Amino acid sequence: MVRINRRALLGAATLLAAPRLAAAQTNVIRIVVPFGPGGSTDAVARLVAPGVGAKLGATVVVENRSGAAGSIGADIVAKARPDGLTWMLTFDSHATIPALLRNPPLNVLTDLDPVMLIGGSPYAVACKPDKPFRTMADAVAAAKARRDSVSYGSTGNGTIGHLTMIQLGDREGTSFQHVPYRSGGLAVNDAVAGHVDMMIGSAALMLPHIAGGSLRPLMQFGPARLAGLPDTPTSAEAGYQGLEAEAWWGVWGPRGTPPAAIAAMNAALREALTEERARRVMTETQQARLVLSSPEELRSFFARQVETWGAIVRANNIQPD
Repeated sequence: MVRINRRALLGAATLLAAPRLAAAQTNVIRIVVPFGPGGSTDAVARLVAPGVGAKLGATVVVENRSGAAGSIGADIVAKARPDGLTWMLTFDSHATIPALLRNPPLNVLTDLDPVMLIGGSPYAVACKPDKPFRTMADAVAAAKARRDSVSYGSTGNGTIGHLTMIQLGDREGTSFQHVPYRSGGLAVNDAVAGHVDMMIGSAALMLPHIAGGSLRPLMQFGPARLAGLPDTPTSAEAGYQGLEAEAWWGVWGPRGTPPAAIAAMNAALREALTEERARRVMTETQQARLVLSSPEELRSFFARQVETWGAIVRANNIQPD
């Protein structure tokens, strides 16, 4: 009779299974979102994750790593192995990191490889309906009569919304009182309650409150009117030509990621975002203009964003929250 050594058999089975386990573990893709859950960046990442996973034959995990104006999550991706398994999906404030942080942990222009500019949604200004402003010109006139007498909320110091309102004030020879918040949800809540005179945020953030009548839109900063805000003028239509600002989402990988991996991720994102449900969520819920760019188009776009918004941060000596 042959005696079976159960311990040896178990060890052999474990050895046989090890390659399969290792293969399964390397078949997990991380999309790092450098902000907390619940915001638009997190929503976009979770929207594309299933489609990207199906295209690449992998499990896609969205990982929220917030802090320091998004630089903590960005640095995690910059320091990850460039093996096509770690990516970052981030927001427009990524462009302000070099100017806003005194000692940023990474160089956003060189430590990450661009993959795709997904698209953008214009910023808009709105107020509670019982406020005395029916147009942006009304708010500007009040601010001109007494500087800093008109308050507005944003999602924080150095955010694109904050910088846009500084631009508007500078052009009109006045200034608004900035009230920074930790999240768009908190800013909206205070605008709806009337604790601030106005707020600036992405159109998608405020659209449900505008549709419900708890906020009145004054102006949008996009190049054309939004389908969701057909009666709200653009900044150019309101007399502020050249003053445009969009919330946007982009994807990067660690520097040195193989071009084939970047091309595969770009194709997977494109397929995921042109699927009917995802496209509808982006264009209707997020009020986004889909771009779905090439990596080089994102590189050029991002360099311009860093230059444009960085100049405003430095000129006004803006410090992070």
